Amino acid sequence: MADIAESVTEHEPAWEIAHLFPYQGHWSEDEYVAITNATNRLVEFSHGKIEVLPMPTRTHQLILMYLYRLFYASIEAPGFASVFIAALRVRLWQGKIREPDLVVMLAEHRHRQGEAYFDGADLVVEVVSDDDPKRDLVIKREEYAQAGIPEYWIVEPQFETVTVLRLEGAAYAEHGRYGRGTVATSALLADIAVEVSALFDAAR
Repeated sequence: MADIAESVTEHEPAWEIAHLFPYQGHWSEDEYVAITNATNRLVEFSHGKIEVLPMPTRTHQLILMYLYRLFYASIEAPGFASVFIAALRVRLWQGKIREPDLVVMLAEHRHRQGEAYFDGADLVVEVVSDDDPKRDLVIKREEYAQAGIPEYWIVEPQFETVTVLRLEGAAYAEHGRYGRGTVATSALLADIAVEVSALFDAAR
């Protein structure tokens, strides 16, 4: 009997370790930063709670790397802006930190690039995940607008579309919704042009 009990214990998670961390709703920004420094998972922070995001898929990564290379060649190489890829913390406001898939910061705003987190961004990109499309399509759209981020790109692999949103007042307006055979452009950065067919072909 003792051997059976020991076997079960050995194959169960160490649930007790969870009690070493704050309860949901009681995390501080410093505690969030500390735990994310020790993991390669995407973890976001929202008003005292941590949100563990799903591991990116192969398709997600291929889309993201294609966009990074294109953005880099178009704007970072000439020195207009800096381009970063997840995982990277972006503080939207006190108590709200997200980790967009792609982050662009203009050269004139380089002082907002902190080591622990960035203070906002000039452009962010999210590749919609199958587990919870509402997170990128609705929740983050509202949050990024509230944070005053001038431009938000939403890439939807399921429908092979790219939606570019520009900030108008307190909310986003659609700059364009692009499908195969079209070229997605930026309202903020004139040198950005993404051939949508090539983008999704790169993920096959």
